Formats: sequence, C-alpha cells, structure tokens
Amino acid sequence: MRRSRLTAYVTSLLLATAFALTGATTAQASQQAAVTGYVALGDSYSSGVGAGSYISSSGDCKRSTKAYPYLWAAAHSPSSFSFTACSGARTGDVLANQLGPLGSGTGLVSISVGGNDAGFSDVMTTCVLQSESACVARINTAKAYVDSTLPGKLDSVYSAISAKAPAAHVVVLGYPRFYKLGGSCLAGLTETERAAINSAADYLDSAIAKRAADHGFTFGDVRPTFTGHEICSGSAWLHSVNWLNIGESYHPTASGQSGGYLPVLNASD
Repeated sequence: MRRSRLTAYVTSLLLATAFALTGATTAQASQQAAVTGYVALGDSYSSGVGAGSYISSSGDCKRSTKAYPYLWAAAHSPSSFSFTACSGARTGDVLANQLGPLGSGTGLVSISVGGNDAGFSDVMTTCVLQSESACVARINTAKAYVDSTLPGKLDSVYSAISAKAPAAHVVVLGYPRFYKLGGSCLAGLTETERAAINSAADYLDSAIAKRAADHGFTFGDVRPTFTGHEICSGSAWLHSVNWLNIGESYHPTASGQSGGYLPVLNASD
C-alpha cells in the first residue's frame, strides 16, 4: 500500500511537472507566434516613390505595391502588416503620424528617415539649378545639420519605437549613393558636384548607422546593393532629374526597391 501510494505520488508529481513545462513552452510559443506583425515606417524611400503602382488610398504618401515593405510582406505573410511610410516624411512626421500600429505584437519594424530633415530636396534643387560652389556650400550646410541636430531627432524616433514595440526587431535602412563617378553621364552636374553628393550620402548613412547601433537596432546599408546601379552607371536603379514628374527624381525605381532595398531587409530581419 505504501509503495502504491509512493508510486502514485511520484507519478502525479512527474505529470504535474511535465504539464507545467509543456504549458510554459506552449505559452511561450504562442507568445512568439503572436509577435510577428510587421510595421513599415519612414519617408519616400520606404513608401516607394519612384517605383510606380501607388496604392490609391495612400494619397500623397504614395505607398507603392512595388516598395520593399510591400514586397517583403507579400513574401513572408506576417500576422499583420501596417504600411505607414509616407512621401516627404521627416522625423517629426513619423512621431506624429506613423507609430499608431506599433504594439506588443510587432515583431519587425523597418524605417528610413533623416534625409528630409537634412534638406535632401533643397540640396538637389540647389545642385541642379545653381552653381557648383552653391551646390557644395549647400551640402556642407546639410552636413553641419547632420552633426548638430539630426542625432537628437533620430533618438526621439528610435526611443519611441522601442517604447511602443519593445519586442520588435528594428531595421533602419540607409540611403544609396546617387552617382557612379566617371560614369556615362555626359551632361548635367559636374563630377565635383556628383562626388560631393555621394559624400553627403555617406555622411548621412554614417550618422544614422551610429544612432541605430546605440539603440540596439540593425542598420541596413543599401550602398553595396546599389553599387553598379547608380545614376550614370548605364543600369541605374535611381531616377535622375525627371522634369515631367519632379517628385520621382533621385528616388529608387521598382528595380531599386526589389534589387537594392529588399535584399538588405531580407538579410537583416
């Protein structure tokens, strides 16, 4: 009788332990399965300006079905997909308008932002329409902004993402160099201007990469994937000046989204 009671006790203890472990494992697995939502934040490089096939409901944000976030979601079928990136967005716009879908179930966040804060559009307008010296001076002003002001603005965005989506893996995508130096462009900007613009892209990417790393985020460097596909390369994945649709100028084409940005997100997620 004593042995039977002891056997029954040990058996019940083992069953209880096994149930507890199984239950904990199942709960953990369920929790991990739930944290698979994807939220795509950022500016026009993330919304897909220049790629065409814009989603009509996105209006002036010009979110494209050929943009890398949409392509990633189509290939990976996350539990939810929120595409809030918007053309022209600055860090303040991301904070004010794009973070709503973030939550405890968000497993992946992608973002590109900072170029508009640094005056991307004004830099390119100056370089296209004014003198070489004016172009270089405007670039130097942008670099000074990247040194003095942009880091704090990026910190605000990155901290807000972490607070709202604490379980998310965050991938911060950078910007490509625009020009292949010594390439096939015969007119337009001077080689000095092209080199200065490329240098500005490197400068911006370095600043963004440092802030991303300090927040524990992954920096997705797209410069390697765009190498050989810059403007003046003969196989460009970036629009040059488009006078008929000026907003698409200096933005990735559909090939730039699928061949330049998407592989970097795939490698970083």
